[in-house]
Order: sequence, then structure tokens, then C-alpha cells
Amino acid sequence: MARDRQVSDRDGLLVARISGIARRHARWGQLTEPQKTAGAAELREVAGGRCDLLAEEAGVALGTSRDKGPEYRAQAEAIAELCRLAGADESLIPEWIEEGRRRAEAARLPPFSQPGRSPRR
Repeated sequence: MARDRQVSDRDGLLVARISGIARRHARWGQLTEPQKTAGAAELREVAGGRCDLLAEEAGVALGTSRDKGPEYRAQAEAIAELCRLAGADESLIPEWIEEGRRRAEAARLPPFSQPGRSPRR
């Protein structure tokens, strides 16, 4: 399962870079062809063949946007499109969507409801 994957510091930094690039290019959703080309090329270069990390960004973006407003969903769709154009592994995206949904649900819970966290005093 996606969340069981051990994340190295290097992978974590690379995912953060991929996320930042994707979000910068997909600020408001709808992308023009030149924006798609530029965004996908930059993601492809930074990812360096890590199709799994591109799939992670695409899936988490889609999963976390599910219960948000239409502008967030439009941005998530654009992020996913850029990641796919850059070479994201399509077979991994569905499990990362589920991980994104899990993360969004956990973020909505009060801190004391999360396993392993104690209430604030």
C-alpha cells in the first residue's frame, strides 16, 4: 500500500519539489497547451525518471481535493494532468488517491482523535 512505503529524505525532498512545481504551473486549474508543455517538461526533468513520485503527487492532489470547492478540484485535475504528461505511473495513481483521501480525513479530525497523538493541555 502507498502509505506503507518507507520515504527516504531524498524522496521526500523530491516529492516536495515536484509538488511545488506542479502547483505553480496549475495555480488556477485550466492549462493552455504551452503551460502544459512547459510544466510537464519541468516536472519530467526534476523527477529524473521517478514515475512513482509523479504518480504520488497526482494521486494525493486528486484525493485531497475531493471534498473541497471546485477551484481546488480544478487545480488538482491540472496537477494530475501535468504529472501524467510528465510520465506518472498510471497504475499507482488510484492507491495514491486513496492515500490523499485518508490524509484529508485525518486533517479534518481534532488532534486528539488521531492515533498516537495526545490532547493539548
